[in-house]
Amino acid sequence: QVQLVESGGNLVQAGGSLRLSCAASGVVFGSFTMAWFRQAPGKEREFVASISRSGDDRYYADSVKGRFTISRDNYVNTMWLQMNGLKPEDTAVYYCAAGLFTVFSGTDFQGLYDYWGQGTQVTVSS
Repeated sequence: QVQLVESGGNLVQAGGSLRLSCAASGVVFGSFTMAWFRQAPGKEREFVASISRSGDDRYYADSVKGRFTISRDNYVNTMWLQMNGLKPEDTAVYYCAAGLFTVFSGTDFQGLYDYWGQGTQVTVSS
């Protein structure tokens, strides 16, 4: 049974930092392209960042580029999102996603992902 569990969400002041984790089980983690998405209240879920199976390639939404860093360790079946310089507009539920596609292209398309976590809340106060 595939399971993705996010953790690390919290309430933080603007300008602060958080590190989100996504722990995977029931999968051969290194076979999956991984990504973070987020959904703010009243808005559609949007892409944040993705990372290739090997970790060599990364792709970021323009809104987080230069502030967020995605990483993974296939030996411990975990992905992270380091978030620095947080802004109130980063407030959202953050989801990790796993996809079996092999070509690292179009990774901001939600339909490519096969498995999703339950989400972790990030709240940034002004």
